[in-house]
Amino acid sequence: MTDAATDAGNDPFAQLRAVFADRRALVLEDDPALSEHVAGRLLGAGFAVVDRFDRGEDVLTAAAAQTYDVLILDRLTAGLDGLETLRQLREGGGPSADAPALMLTALGGERQKVEGLLGGADDYLAKPVGDEELLARIAAQLRRAARPVKTAGGDVCNGPFRLAPGPRTLKLEIDGDSRLIDLSPLEFAIVAELMTARGQPVTKTMLWDRCWVEWNFLPDNFVNIIDARISALRRRLKEQAPELPEEWHPLIVSARSQSLVFRDLGGS
Repeated sequence: MTDAATDAGNDPFAQLRAVFADRRALVLEDDPALSEHVAGRLLGAGFAVVDRFDRGEDVLTAAAAQTYDVLILDRLTAGLDGLETLRQLREGGGPSADAPALMLTALGGERQKVEGLLGGADDYLAKPVGDEELLARIAAQLRRAARPVKTAGGDVCNGPFRLAPGPRTLKLEIDGDSRLIDLSPLEFAIVAELMTARGQPVTKTMLWDRCWVEWNFLPDNFVNIIDARISALRRRLKEQAPELPEEWHPLIVSARSQSLVFRDLGGS
């Protein structure tokens, strides 16, 4: 197998159609061109319905009568801005009150991002954002919203690998034998993020946000930093799992230009 996860029938982004099927999205955006572009991308990716609005007041009316699976909100809109719209929507207790919300806005500063997340958003994206990033982030929020509450000992299995979030361990279990895979804290964080995505693409920006937590900014060379770490992690996993078939490697594969996937080896 190659290092690409984009062979015909094996593109994680194409497989997101099953995740997005029958889903309804709400978009608050007062730029008609951008609103149309986002809606077109979501519909093209498999969403059943995308309702577009350019005023927060209209969003509150729609969300009070209709259940949406995801909310995509600009902060800079006439009347109620996106953040105040989200606050009122959350407090209103309607059918979409608990829907995952992504802020998609030109206000991309650190303070503004914190305001958005503390104000009820589940994710925060600064414009401009690529289609790949947007779709991957929406899929991640839908996955988390659908995931049942786990016990403290809930493990994630993928073929012979068993990831235990509580003790932060990764084990290789083959033919009744079990041994720990030696990973650094950062390497474990990367593997955990990719394995819990269960075959869905994780963008490099998402990995940076969730794994390089000691950084409070996004450096210009962050992709090079991630690529170097992933390359070393691939070698480390291969060295510590020599029993695995050669065609399973690399275990971490690329999906399109800026996303990664932990190869699906089968499991629960």
